[in-house]
Amino acid sequence: MRFKLLLLLVCVSGFSLSAKANFDFNNRCVEAYKAATDMRINDAVALIRDEKQQNPQNGIATLLDNYVNYYTLLASENKADYERLKDNRSDLISALEDNDKNSPYYLFAQAEVYLQWSLLKAKFGDYFSSAMDAKKANSLSKDNAEKYPDFLPNQMNLAIINVVFGSIPANLRGISRFLGMNGNAPAGIKQLEQLRMQMPKTKYAIFNTEVISSICSLDLLALHNDDGYKKMISYLSDLGENSMMRVSLQAFIATKTGHSDDVIAFIEAAPKSPKYVKVPGLDYLLGSAKMNRMDSDTPTALFDYIKEARGTNFIKDAYLKIAYYYLLHNDETRYQYFIKQVKNRGFTIDEKDKQALKEANDTRPDLDLLKARFYFDGGYYNKALAQLLNKNPNSLSLLRDKTEYYYRLGRVYEKTGKPNDAASNYQRAIDLGKSTSYYYSANAAVRNGCIFEDKKDFKRAADYFNQALDMKNHEYKTSIDNDAKDGLKRINQ
Repeated sequence: MRFKLLLLLVCVSGFSLSAKANFDFNNRCVEAYKAATDMRINDAVALIRDEKQQNPQNGIATLLDNYVNYYTLLASENKADYERLKDNRSDLISALEDNDKNSPYYLFAQAEVYLQWSLLKAKFGDYFSSAMDAKKANSLSKDNAEKYPDFLPNQMNLAIINVVFGSIPANLRGISRFLGMNGNAPAGIKQLEQLRMQMPKTKYAIFNTEVISSICSLDLLALHNDDGYKKMISYLSDLGENSMMRVSLQAFIATKTGHSDDVIAFIEAAPKSPKYVKVPGLDYLLGSAKMNRMDSDTPTALFDYIKEARGTNFIKDAYLKIAYYYLLHNDETRYQYFIKQVKNRGFTIDEKDKQALKEANDTRPDLDLLKARFYFDGGYYNKALAQLLNKNPNSLSLLRDKTEYYYRLGRVYEKTGKPNDAASNYQRAIDLGKSTSYYYSANAAVRNGCIFEDKKDFKRAADYFNQALDMKNHEYKTSIDNDAKDGLKRINQ
């Protein structure tokens, strides 16, 4: 009898030890993490399932569940999936709260879930809830930093939060003030840069994937630093060749910095295996880049995006680009057909789609200006300049087109290192169109503000930023006003 009782106690004890709550970033979890960040979602799910069967109390598996949700939604931009999956957040947090309180991963894992959902909520327009989650992530991360000051993944989260709250758009800063949150975006980027150098030499090297992706995306989105293209692309080489996240970031950075040839090369070299989750946004970037280059197969990628997209953004803009493609190829029938699709399909949540609808309802664009616009967006500045210089602005009958002519000439001169020529053409655009509903004059004022800011002529810079703010009822008003307010904030620091 005593033997049976002893055996029972040993079995119970052994079970208790094997089921003890813990955070074990073991080899299987490392592989699951890599699969999730590579966007091999099914592989990640299978590895997490195996880990839960072998170690049901491993909190890392619970954290990785959220990584799967996060990267799935980043890829698909599916609003229905977002609404469904965000309800799972509380369950994951509860499971993490019941885990090993003596691990540095205990508070980090919870903060990571809150931070990822903060970023997702911002992407889907739930700004107040996003800020609340970021504040919670910040609080947990600070508490963890006091307990484990050398735990580098925690420092990564604090740096990201510093950037996020240091770059809140001007029209949303009331939320951060209400929550008592502030940040410093340049300082946060600097912290991430330091971690990029430090992390690979430690046992936390796996998290360098997130450090690098954060630097590359936030440097553009928060600091609008479009001059660091080569540096950011070189950073991404550390992510591995077979990473769909790497391809997505490469294409995003190349798009934002005017490198359409590279956008096309990156996307066409992307992994083709069905193991990788579909990223419809890459088709949109590919089609846009091909439009900038005037490729003959431009519509194909844009049609693929329209067919695969499950989100609410860029449908109208994709149709508009297709319409413009056919307009530039003198196909009036298809141009008219796709202009109607701009009016009847998609949504007007994103500013690009609002702009697409406005253009579809407006007088058709001048073809030379349209070509110059696409050449400029693709980084083909010499072609854009030649297109404009071969055009006599006096031949343009519409005030809209004359304003756009000088605005686009200013943009090309600014990008090609001729700030004085840029400033004079921006001034012409301001004078011509400041009372119109088009964005050219307001953005010309912001660009002139930046030019004089670079010259340390802060008085003239402030005057131009204020001119932009004084212009009313124009396209892209929210983003242009945010840029003007950011400019005033920089020169008044």
